[in-house]
Amino acid sequence: MADRTTSSVTIRAGRPAIMTVIADFAAYPEWAGQVKSADVLEVGEDARPAKVRFVIDAGVISDQYVLAYDWAGDEVVSWEIAEAGRMLSRLSGSYRLTDGDAGTDVTYELAVELKVPMIGMIKRKAEKVLVDTALNGLKKRVESL
Repeated sequence: MADRTTSSVTIRAGRPAIMTVIADFAAYPEWAGQVKSADVLEVGEDARPAKVRFVIDAGVISDQYVLAYDWAGDEVVSWEIAEAGRMLSRLSGSYRLTDGDAGTDVTYELAVELKVPMIGMIKRKAEKVLVDTALNGLKKRVESL
């Protein structure tokens, strides 16, 4: 089982607005720094993306892979790797949205397993950078709309 990296942020917006930004994968290269492209391959019955192909460049982790998404209303979106890339063997995560005092509290959880050996400390640092970049980018994007 992969170690999980978790972080949270409060966004001054409602859950529907935040989930709309999360589901807009075509815009990820504009706000999620490590994402170079994100193409929706399949849409689910709920009209939200079900499978998305990503190309990322996060320094020590550069790869292309496909994620399968599961949407639970405007509360949770989770994902698992559907097609592994050349570096990633497993990737799973979620955004959990809850109502907070100053907006919506968003918790991002990520677990990554690599095919190539990497020192644990470096891997955890890379995961933390990915999580923090995603949360801060999401917050900035949502609050600017």
